[in-house]
Amino acid sequence: MEPGLCGRVYMLVGRLRTAISKALFAEFLATGLYVFFGVGSVLRWQALPSVLQIAITFNLATATAVQVSWKTSGAHANPAVTLAYLVGSHISLPRAVAYVAAQLAGATVGAALLYGVTPGDVRGTLGINVVQNSTSTGQAVAVELVLTLQLVLCVFASTDSRQTLGSPAAMIGTSVALGHLIGIYFTGCSMNPARSFGPAVIVGKFAVHWIFWVGPLTGAVLASLIYNFILFPDTKTVAQRLAILMGTTEVEKVLEVEPQKKESQSQSSSGDIEVSV
Repeated sequence: MEPGLCGRVYMLVGRLRTAISKALFAEFLATGLYVFFGVGSVLRWQALPSVLQIAITFNLATATAVQVSWKTSGAHANPAVTLAYLVGSHISLPRAVAYVAAQLAGATVGAALLYGVTPGDVRGTLGINVVQNSTSTGQAVAVELVLTLQLVLCVFASTDSRQTLGSPAAMIGTSVALGHLIGIYFTGCSMNPARSFGPAVIVGKFAVHWIFWVGPLTGAVLASLIYNFILFPDTKTVAQRLAILMGTTEVEKVLEVEPQKKESQSQSSSGDIEVSV
């Protein structure tokens, strides 16, 4: 390998490593902030907080986390969203695994910080998600599935460059608030496995923790299939999807190729019309 080419390769690798490191830190930070402020609103001080108060706080926490990180990492801050992006061929498998690890670490640190600064008589169970007595496990899974389905659909619609170019923070925050206005009565409303994971790790309670993985992840997969293959399908080939999945090509490169294909197709069709005339 020539010295000049070798230097360019090292430079590209260094830039890629820096970009990935920034993205992982952004996911860690965004998820930690979301858990700290969101779960903090659930704690009982002098009286139980109202459902509206909790929903508004989670709305604001989500909007803040998204605004802080969406241009760096895409502002997933949620393993369910990351899985949805993976299914829709918007992210590679290695990056998705790294994102989820960063999100779980951020959620745990956020919950630990909240636990550390909260008086002992207020901590309680640190806002862990639980199934209400009148709700069965099947109903809890179904509710989490539907809540996450609407959230992920909103995330896709708000971040799709074909639909909008503005910040998705407000709309995603609204979707999270909507979920809490209903979901609190059933499961305390998770929609985010990391939100359930962090507090559960700190207080050591995992009795029905699986519900807050199965429900949200299933809802996320369904939402991704609905959005990416029914509502707004793209033109990625199977080979392109596999390349994105394995990380051998970037999504941006695939998106750059698609407009060129459309332009060439339109030019060839116009040429055919001229010849036939």
